[in-house]
Amino acid sequence: MPHNITKKLNEHDQRPPLGVAHVVLETDRMEESAHFMHTIGMRPIFQGPEVCVYELRGGTHLILMLKSKIIVGNAPFDLMVDDLSATHQRFTSLGLAPSPIEARPAIDHEVFTVREPAGHLITFFSSHASGEPV
Repeated sequence: MPHNITKKLNEHDQRPPLGVAHVVLETDRMEESAHFMHTIGMRPIFQGPEVCVYELRGGTHLILMLKSKIIVGNAPFDLMVDDLSATHQRFTSLGLAPSPIEARPAIDHEVFTVREPAGHLITFFSSHASGEPV
């Protein structure tokens, strides 16, 4: 499709023209990590023995990759939710043991962490979307 036609079709779309397509997390516990991602609210797209794909808001896909050895640490991404307190309560009721909610006054947000089954620490932020279409 010529560029000028694409622009005309999208002239009313106020969203930024770019989005994050994929983020990757390695796991040595595929079944448990996949179940965890679904439990916290990601939409399963593909589930295989060595690769699983989960969809997040905005169309970003988390790709879980099975590896025999992983380096456990902070996940290479963080997540944001509309209602951090409600999410924290839900995760607590599910037995996911989230950390206490902490204020981050320098960035005007609140945050907590949860450890996924392979050991990676995932950080959850209060929403910081601009209020414009995303």
